[in-house]
Amino acid sequence: MHIPYRPIALSLVAMIFSGIFLARAQAGGGHYFAPVSDPVVREECGSCHLAFPPSMLPASSWKRMMGELDKHFGTDASVSPATAEHITRYLSENAADTGGQRYGSKLMRGVSVQNPPLRITELPKWVREHREISSKGWLRNNVRTKANCLACHADAERGYYDE
Repeated sequence: MHIPYRPIALSLVAMIFSGIFLARAQAGGGHYFAPVSDPVVREECGSCHLAFPPSMLPASSWKRMMGELDKHFGTDASVSPATAEHITRYLSENAADTGGQRYGSKLMRGVSVQNPPLRITELPKWVREHREISSKGWLRNNVRTKANCLACHADAERGYYDE
């Protein structure tokens, strides 16, 4: 009895490829970062800018940032101590090097653990992904700052940063 190995092999390859492709699509591709799910964090951080996914920075960056809210990138973003503690805990527990590893590990490649950046825009992968944008491009009225992800990534609030 002759068993048709070639069609079986091709079917297996197709199934494996489909499984990999579908798993990647389900996770949002290579540019998905689980969005902020905590309502306090969404409200407090999102009142001034996009509430950035905690998996975009390591826990030490979030802790340092939250400890300096009185000079948060040139603005006083102070909140009550209880609120600051709540936000810090959420960000730290879901950071790129803790609970958010599934999403954030891709951004952490090449990041110094001794001196991680406070700005997502200083991460090596972020810099590589955005290197084609000219300095004039950042100054356009609808962009204005590198931290304005929503200017180019319409689904950033849902965690999707594909173009």
